[in-house]
Amino acid sequence: MPTPHNAAQKGDFAKTVLMPGDPLRAKFIAETFLESPKLVTSVRGMLGYTGTYRGTPVSVMGSGMGMPSIGIYSYELFTQYDVENIIRIGSAGSYSERAKVYDVVLATAAFSESSFAKTQSGFEGNMTHPSEELNEKLRASAAKLGMPLIEGVIHSSDVFYREDKTPYWKRLRDEYGCLAVEMESFALFHNAAVTGRRAACLLTISDSFVSHEETTAEQRQTTFTNMMEIALGSVLE
Repeated sequence: MPTPHNAAQKGDFAKTVLMPGDPLRAKFIAETFLESPKLVTSVRGMLGYTGTYRGTPVSVMGSGMGMPSIGIYSYELFTQYDVENIIRIGSAGSYSERAKVYDVVLATAAFSESSFAKTQSGFEGNMTHPSEELNEKLRASAAKLGMPLIEGVIHSSDVFYREDKTPYWKRLRDEYGCLAVEMESFALFHNAAVTGRRAACLLTISDSFVSHEETTAEQRQTTFTNMMEIALGSVLE
């Protein structure tokens, strides 16, 4: 039955859900890549679709911005809709010369100062991890498509606009190995761990703290197709 945040019925979601932050990116993916996509939820404008990709059922749904938002949607998908795998496909800001604008990053862990996991279940750590099984499928998909991946730890931040004007990102890069920053994966990985499900994260670099390059909102919505194709290909692996 529906939840307060999701109008879909049980069975409306495939076992694997791709989860961009932007619901309009979810709409773009569904309409561009899926066969016979069906809108299964639009509560609060958070669009979710189910269709098939080369004959394999797959869903795509927006998560919104930040850990509280993806925390709600991913937990409900795992516990109320029997979803087994969530692959976040998002944008990130690079902390390193190694990751340039439009590069695709595969997260090997998510570091955060957030209290999300402690509040949710008492977890005291500052690092959560993706499913190695899903990461292997993403690596295989990227290799098959001939698309390079950069792997590393990502920083999941609770704050987008910081009053701290020091080069804090260099400290996070140097002390914790953070390659890039986003705002959701620490919570997603934690929810997967506490529910016994699987999660992974692919990110496209949308801007750089090093080079100060940046992409537009429209480019983030419609041009990060390498990441989308790698994620979709992993469903076939």
